[in-house]
Amino acid sequence: MKLVRGAWKILVGIKDFLVLVLLLLFFAGLFAVLSHKPNAAAIRDGALVVALDGTLVEQPEQPDPWQSAGGSVAGQVRLRDVLRALDAARTDGRVKAVVLDMDRFLGGYPAAVTDVAQAVARVRASGKPVLAYATGYTDSSYLIASAANEIWTHPMGGTMFMGPGGRQLYYKGLIDKLGVTAHVYKVGKYKSAVEPYIRADMSPEAREASQALYGSILDQWRQSIARARPKARVAEFIAKPDDVIAGAKGDIAQANLAYGIIDRIGDRIAFGKRVAEIAGARNDKVAGNFNAIRLRDWLAANPAPSRGDAIGVVTVAGEIVDGKAGPGTAGGDTISRLILKGLADRKLKALVVRVDSPGGSALASEQIRQAVLQAKAKGLPVVVSMGSLAASGGYWVSTSGDTIFAEPNTITGSIGIFGILPTFENSLAKIGVTSDGVQTTPLTGQPSIYGGTNPQVDRILQSAIEAGYGRFIALVANARKLTPQRVDEIGQGRVWIGGVAHQLGLVDRFGGLPDAIAEAARRAKLDPAKVHPVYLEKQPSGWMTFLAAILRQGSDDDDDDWADQPAGEDAYARIAGEQRAMLAQALGDARRLASGGSVQARCLECAGIGPASARAEDTSLLALLLARLGR
Repeated sequence: MKLVRGAWKILVGIKDFLVLVLLLLFFAGLFAVLSHKPNAAAIRDGALVVALDGTLVEQPEQPDPWQSAGGSVAGQVRLRDVLRALDAARTDGRVKAVVLDMDRFLGGYPAAVTDVAQAVARVRASGKPVLAYATGYTDSSYLIASAANEIWTHPMGGTMFMGPGGRQLYYKGLIDKLGVTAHVYKVGKYKSAVEPYIRADMSPEAREASQALYGSILDQWRQSIARARPKARVAEFIAKPDDVIAGAKGDIAQANLAYGIIDRIGDRIAFGKRVAEIAGARNDKVAGNFNAIRLRDWLAANPAPSRGDAIGVVTVAGEIVDGKAGPGTAGGDTISRLILKGLADRKLKALVVRVDSPGGSALASEQIRQAVLQAKAKGLPVVVSMGSLAASGGYWVSTSGDTIFAEPNTITGSIGIFGILPTFENSLAKIGVTSDGVQTTPLTGQPSIYGGTNPQVDRILQSAIEAGYGRFIALVANARKLTPQRVDEIGQGRVWIGGVAHQLGLVDRFGGLPDAIAEAARRAKLDPAKVHPVYLEKQPSGWMTFLAAILRQGSDDDDDDWADQPAGEDAYARIAGEQRAMLAQALGDARRLASGGSVQARCLECAGIGPASARAEDTSLLALLLARLGR
C-alpha cells in the first residue's frame, strides 16, 4: 500500500509540475505578445520602412500558425495598409524618407501593384525621398520601385523582366492514359478554364484572347515605367536581354546600371549607410543601421478614420466557394452572412462591394449577389469597386452595383460558366473492374462514376449550363443596360482589361476603393469628407492569432535592424522559386477544378498575370509529387 501511495504522489507531482510549466509558458507567451504589439508611441524621426514581404493582396488569408512558425508559408501584405501608410507619410514631419524593402516581395496583380506605385509617386512628389532596395527585382517590384528617387540592387543580384503570361499544364494526355473520362459542359468559346481537361494545348480562341490581354498588361506596364523613369532603356533591355547581359560579361547588375534601370549598386550595409545620411544613424553604431520607423507602429499611429457616417465595405476576395471560408477566400455562406449581419447591426448609409476574385462557384456568386440586393431593398446605394480581379463569378457579383468602378488594368469579364464531371469506367476496365445494373428510369444511377454518363444526362447537364449562361447574360444585360445579344458578343468567356471593359460598357468609371466610397457617400447624399468605411469582415480567431504571435516571436525580425535582415535572392533563386510556386499553383488549380462540386464561373487566364503563389496545401501536394518522382 505504501508503494501505491508513493507512486500516486509521484504522479500528482508530475501533473502539478506540468500544469505549472504550461501556465508559465502561457504567461510568458502573453507577455511576449503584449510587449511586441504595435506601439504608436514609438514613432520617432527616421525612415519609414515599408517591407513588402510576400504577396500583395486585397485580403490576407489567416495562415496556419504552425506552418508560419516553420517559415513554410509565404506572407501576404494587405494592400490598403500599404496605401494608408504611404499616404500618411507624405505630410508627417517625422518621416524623413521612405524605404521600400523589396527583397522578399513575391508580387501582386497589376492593379494592386499600380496602386502602390502611384502612392509611392505621391510621396516622392511631396518632396520626401524614396529609396528602394532589392537583390533582384521582378516585373511587379520594379514597377513600384520605378517611382522611387533611388533604386538600389545588390552587386551579385540584378533584374530581368519576364512579362505576363507563360505556360500552363494540360492534362488531356494524362487523363487518357489513366482512362478517366472528363465530361465537360460549358458555354463560351473563350471559356478556357476547361481546356486543360479536354485538350493537350491552347485553343486558337484562348490564344487570341490571352495574347490581347497579356499584350495590354505589358503595354500599360511599359507606359508606367516610361512615365516614372523616362531615361531608363527598358524597352531595349526587354527586346534583347541576352545581348545586353552578355555585353556586360554576365554582370546583370552592371547591365541594369548601364541601361538606367537602377541607380546604385550596393549591399544592404551600403544602402543602410545611404539612408542614414538622410534619416540619421542609429546609436548602436552597427554599420548599415539607421533610424527606422516600423510599419506596424506607423499603422498603429495612423489608424483608419472612424468618425462620421458609416459606409459598409464588404470584400469578396479570392476564390468564390460554396459554404463557409476564412479570410482570403469568398465563402458564399460567410460573405452573405457578413452582409446581412452588417445591415442588421450597423447604421450603414451605403454599401461598397470590393471585388478581387477570379470567380468560382456560380451558386455561391449568386448567393452573395442576393445578399447585396438586400442592401438595395433597404434603400442603400450600392457601389462596386473592382480590385485587381473581378472576373467570371467576380463579375457575377459585380452586377449588383448601381455603379462599377475599376482600374485601367483590372482583369474582368470572363462571362461564361462550365461544369466538369470525371468518371472512371475506362480506368476500372484497365484493372479488370466493370459495372452493371438495372435502370428503372433514364436517370437511375446517373451520373455514374463507375459506368459513365448516358446521352440523357449529358443533354440535361449541358442544357443546365446553357440556362445558367443565359441567366448570367440576363443579369449583365439588365445591370449594364445592354441587350442580351450584345452581352453574348462580349461574353463567351472572354477576359478583358479594365480599359477595354470600360469601352464595352462593363464598368462605369475608373478609380480605386476611396473613389468608390466617396461615390457611395454622394449617392447617400452625404459629404464624402465626413464618412468612414466599416469593413464587414470575419475576424480571425483570437486563439489562433494569439498562438501565431507566440510562435512568431522566436523568428520575428526587428524592423529597426536593417543590416540584420535576411538577404534576398538573386535572379536564379527567384526564377526557381517562382517556377516551383507556379507548378504548385497549377496542381492546386487542377485539384480544385476537378473536385468542384458545383457549376463554375472561373477565370483560368488570370493565373498568368498575377504573382506565382500557392496555398500551403498546394505546396504540400507539389512536395509529395516531387518526392514520388524522385524515387
